[in-house]
Amino acid sequence: MRAADPVLDSLQGLALGDAFGDRWFSVPVDEAPSALAARLVRPAPWHWTDDTAMTLVLVRHLTARGEVHQDALAQEFAAEYAREYGRKYGPSMHRVLRGIGAGGDWRAITSGQFEGQGSYGNGAAMRVAPLGAWFANDLDEVARQAELQALTTHFHPEAVIGAVAVALAAALAVRSRGESAPGRAELLTEIAGRLPVSDVRSGLRIAARLPEHTSIRQAATVLGSGVLISAPDTVPFALWSAAGHLDSLPEALWHTLEGWGDKDTTCAIAAGVVAARTGLTEVPPAWLAAREELPDWAAGTAASAE
Repeated sequence: MRAADPVLDSLQGLALGDAFGDRWFSVPVDEAPSALAARLVRPAPWHWTDDTAMTLVLVRHLTARGEVHQDALAQEFAAEYAREYGRKYGPSMHRVLRGIGAGGDWRAITSGQFEGQGSYGNGAAMRVAPLGAWFANDLDEVARQAELQALTTHFHPEAVIGAVAVALAAALAVRSRGESAPGRAELLTEIAGRLPVSDVRSGLRIAARLPEHTSIRQAATVLGSGVLISAPDTVPFALWSAAGHLDSLPEALWHTLEGWGDKDTTCAIAAGVVAARTGLTEVPPAWLAAREELPDWAAGTAASAE
């Protein structure tokens, strides 16, 4: 695996964020705020969801092929879905992946969703951070490969651009390893500057302009935190949170969680980005023990290979 450490770090962080966030869906609404304020870690086990399942497919695909081959990747996503369809996939992904698994053309299936607009959900963004780490040496290639992987399930431009934004964030996080972290506004502005006109880009520009004293709840209200399960409603907040905590994965997770919303996905995105820079060195061992295990190939440190 090329750039093995950042890629696997990002994957591990993403899976942790996914499981960490998802575990909070079971906390009663009237208890959640006080539990979060006290930072009460949820009891094990922490199971990961479709966010991690699809990320594992994507990283395994890159390991085997070195770049995105859309026909193969679409089939691999569908095969993983058929194997474990109970991983909390969204309604549109049930339709897409069942259709592909039944032999349908992924291009026709994805472009036919929502009266020809395609899905603009956050699914293409939630899984892509390790891809950004993989291609971190070439930001143009990061954007191209992120788009290719997104289109296998999400046809809508906003979903694609959301995935590109997350991949760029992870790539820039990798490139900052060993150096001072870029400022929040600096990082978000750079990402936005590489995106086409879109709601995602507008959200990132708004996020970059939020004052440093902005509360998490205010940021979630302004930017959205995944309540709508869309890329524009998810990516700006998740990257705002990640960009403000690039030196601490646990802090990034606690702060992202406070936005509530689509907790597993916002935490997966933020953690995948931050872990691409920090790895898992500050994560309490108990958290990793609570998280559902990953496959052996994803849990170890592979030798770097070009």
